[in-house]
Amino acid sequence: MIVLSGARIFDGERFLDDHAVVVEGERITAIVPYAERPGGALRDLDGGLLAPGYIDVQVNGGGGVLFNEDPTPEGIARIAAAHRKHGTVGLLPTLITDAPQVTATAIAAAHEARRLTPASLGIHLEGPFLDPRRKGAHELRYIRNLEADDIAAIVGANCGSVMLTLAPNRVGVESVAELSRHGVLVSLGHSEATYKEAHAAVEAGARAFTHLFNAMSAPAVREAGMVGAALDLDEPFVGIIADGHHVHEANLRIALAAKRHDRFMLITDAMPPAAGGPDQFDLLGRRVTCVDGCLRLDDDTLAGSVLTMDQAVRYAVNVLRLELGDALAMASRVPATFLRRETELGRIAPGNLASLVHLDDDLHVRETWIEGRPTAGLS
Repeated sequence: MIVLSGARIFDGERFLDDHAVVVEGERITAIVPYAERPGGALRDLDGGLLAPGYIDVQVNGGGGVLFNEDPTPEGIARIAAAHRKHGTVGLLPTLITDAPQVTATAIAAAHEARRLTPASLGIHLEGPFLDPRRKGAHELRYIRNLEADDIAAIVGANCGSVMLTLAPNRVGVESVAELSRHGVLVSLGHSEATYKEAHAAVEAGARAFTHLFNAMSAPAVREAGMVGAALDLDEPFVGIIADGHHVHEANLRIALAAKRHDRFMLITDAMPPAAGGPDQFDLLGRRVTCVDGCLRLDDDTLAGSVLTMDQAVRYAVNVLRLELGDALAMASRVPATFLRRETELGRIAPGNLASLVHLDDDLHVRETWIEGRPTAGLS
């Protein structure tokens, strides 16, 4: 048993002062007033804030590793280790549009990665079933239609949570419904779809929208587009890249004013330069360069980010002017709910996994725990 005390606690919904968190093994067993803390190994955190660890559902890479180039369990573990230093205790390694054999290899790697690192929660397949008109940095030659064999491979992935970004104007509602019935977390993105097409996909079971505003149809006078659908419909979750490069801060503030906050997820869309990697890398044979904190291809197309989740939280609080509790929830409780893992992650509550982040007063990471093990105790 270990008893964590001496820091303010955010349990996922509310702040608690003068309390302690009791951890036994990999799980939290209690939150108690400090005066009622049990005997055990007392750990004084010496101030700061103890919160649920961050969960990132869109991570292409980090620490110099790109999942597309290293679709192995070891590659996933290295990406997770790099982001753990920035408070991320759970992530979906994200494969952008690639050849079918690479996709198959990545799914197998995500299955095996769960033995190497508990931070790997499954896989996010961002493509290849996208709209070429909104391909962004995705390679056009690999974008294709969804076939029955693809559905079978995706629903049979057996690697934890499976998130699939697809274009609702390129994939029929019957396929969306079939994927959703089998537990696939369908997210809508990289598409010039109309509001009606996006709405139909949500009605069929689509659960989210991928990186709001980026690579999707925007509202016009008489057509709301995908952005309008993402903000108008109550239930879908919405990923946002809060880095000051992908979306103007005013647009994010407008979006946050338009929809309930418990449906927004902070994501990084991180690439190899994030979390300590070099400033240049190759993306499917194309050079990507980081200049002034922004990643671009040679044709100036945005190509992911160098963002980490702790930076996203600070941006949400300091620039978007979100309440701290909302920003922390968007980095933890909301994505856990999206993944249907809310009874294990995203909250400091009895029975939940002890996957935590300790922050200083400026919201920089002091330490993380993943399933009860502190940073230093993880490989």
